[in-house]
Amino acid sequence: MTLIQNPFSRYEPFTVGFDRALRRLDSLSDVKTPSYPPYNIVQVDDDNYIVELALAGFTEQDLSVELKEQVLTVTSSVEKSEETNYVHHGIAKRNFTRSFTLADTIEVVTAAMTDGMLRIKLRNVIPEHKKSRKIVIGERKQLLTE
Repeated sequence: MTLIQNPFSRYEPFTVGFDRALRRLDSLSDVKTPSYPPYNIVQVDDDNYIVELALAGFTEQDLSVELKEQVLTVTSSVEKSEETNYVHHGIAKRNFTRSFTLADTIEVVTAAMTDGMLRIKLRNVIPEHKKSRKIVIGERKQLLTE
């Protein structure tokens, strides 16, 4: 039996408090990614992203976009029409679920369907208390009294 080592274990000696994030990344390595629907992830700038899903033939009513526990999930629920007699049926309009795991600082800004493309705008919002700041080195007795 071959034991597969956690690929992120090499970072553990250099990190503090990343246990949960590293476990999340490790769990993603086992996920089999479906190829439908095709999608893009565009980095607009340092803090803004757009997830684009190519959804020809879908309407807004066919789709659901949900964010739960930092997992963005897009699903479709399409009922097959028995009335249409296709000579050729090359546009796939079928049920799917596509999920994206977002960092804790990523927020969903908007979702819009235009010309067969679902575009979900995301923004990286760093709270003030997590932004870079200078730490003043105090006297030893201050540390002992706190």
